[in-house]
Formats: sequence, C-alpha cells, structure tokens
Amino acid sequence: MIQSNPAITLNSNILEAIPNKLISTEKAQRMAEFFSFLGDANRLRVLSILANKEFCVSDLAALLEMSESAVSHQLRNLRAMRLVSYRKQGRNVFYRLHDSHIFHLYQAVAEHLDEKD
Repeated sequence: MIQSNPAITLNSNILEAIPNKLISTEKAQRMAEFFSFLGDANRLRVLSILANKEFCVSDLAALLEMSESAVSHQLRNLRAMRLVSYRKQGRNVFYRLHDSHIFHLYQAVAEHLDEKD
C-alpha cells in the first residue's frame, strides 16, 4: 500500500492503480543503462545510417569518416545491446537495426527533436 502525504489529497482509486503502472527498480535501472548507452554521438550516427538500410563495415566507415576498427567497435557494442543485428553474405557482413522497435525509437526521438515549440 502506498502511503500518501497527508498534505496531499488524492483519490484512493488513483493511488491503488499506480503500483500496477510503476516499473520495477530493476527495469528502471536497465532502461537507464539503455538510454545512457545511446548517449554516444557515434553510436547514434551509426543508427541513423542503419535506419535507412543495411550496410557493411567498410561502407559505414566511409560514410561516417571513421576507421573500420572504430566502426566495428561501435557495432560490437550495439549488437551487445541488441540494437543491431547482422547477416553474412559470403565474406561480407551486413548490419541492420535489430527490429522495428529500434527504428521507431530512433524515429520518435529524431522527430521530437525536430519539433518547434
């Protein structure tokens, strides 16, 4: 049961519904780590390219004007967080966004930042 501040009067039905909507501390921590991980400009630049289509490391490196090693490092981290996935075609490895959730998250943030107040 949530204890309320006596100075604040809230409808008891609202108070009873809040625990069902409140995320757990563990999930909040995982989400904070996820968003913190996205706080890197190079990772976001990689995601911005992959939001359009899949690319191999050498093409990503050329587009980003980064070394292949640096791009591979970012892709390894992005794969570990399940933000990107890959497929092999012969000797080439092509990277893409992991799923539509990642695309929609990227798109929503980009649109939000483009909004005018």
